[in-house]
Amino acid sequence: MRPTSSEVIIATYNNSKSLALCLESIRRQQVLPQSICIADDGSGPETKAVIDAFVLPGVALRHVWHEDQGFRKCDILNRAIASSTAEYLIFLDGDVMIHPGFIQRHLDMARRGRFMTGSLIRLDKAATDAVTPDMVRAGTVFDRGWLRANRAIDGISTWLKTKPFALPVMAVLDRLSPVRPSLCGANASAYRDEVLAVGGFDERMKYGGLDKEFGVRLGNNGTKGAHLRYSAPLVHLDHPRGYADPEGRKRNRALIEASRREGIKATQHGIALGGRA
Repeated sequence: MRPTSSEVIIATYNNSKSLALCLESIRRQQVLPQSICIADDGSGPETKAVIDAFVLPGVALRHVWHEDQGFRKCDILNRAIASSTAEYLIFLDGDVMIHPGFIQRHLDMARRGRFMTGSLIRLDKAATDAVTPDMVRAGTVFDRGWLRANRAIDGISTWLKTKPFALPVMAVLDRLSPVRPSLCGANASAYRDEVLAVGGFDERMKYGGLDKEFGVRLGNNGTKGAHLRYSAPLVHLDHPRGYADPEGRKRNRALIEASRREGIKATQHGIALGGRA
């Protein structure tokens, strides 16, 4: 049985072109969420203009924003989670385009005690620069011929992520994947109350592994990961990462290992008890 209500939470920061393409891909979904929340880590007016221009009948749109004080993605995601009223949350990044069956697949696979997570088909800069809203509307960005011609298919695993077979076959491949499910923040979903039970995202975490640590705590608390590796495709748009910090990633790895080693179930640096960030 599907959740009674769902919200797509999209994390973004000063990438208005990609956000517009992401929202366009949501417009093409076979099943729509009840609401969309843009979790905005301090973007400027270009992003607000994209949000203000987007209208999808029957789907509420809200914009959760805080001032730009450096990379605080975990903080803004927690504000979005805490202020949501949906039963089920689907997490995206604003630099992805989702397959028309993406939301339906996440909702169909939703189960108590389980988070769902998938993976990415990555475009390089040249291919990203070529993408237009018309290509999203036409489905070109998921066409295997276009992806191959634009260097996005580099092996059998990536080819399988393009959903080349009927859904029952792709679902079997999901179950057979030898890769351990590790939560990917650009392609994940879970029941909101189970997210709140672990405190959401750890706000000490900066760029690099913050979603993985979140998934470790979910697993420690009994919400185990399951794959949508091949049955819920999305295409990732290239962008610079000026916020990447080697020392920060080193600290993040230490926090991930501590969560695994100590079996930490809930962070004291996230959403407070009662669901308020």
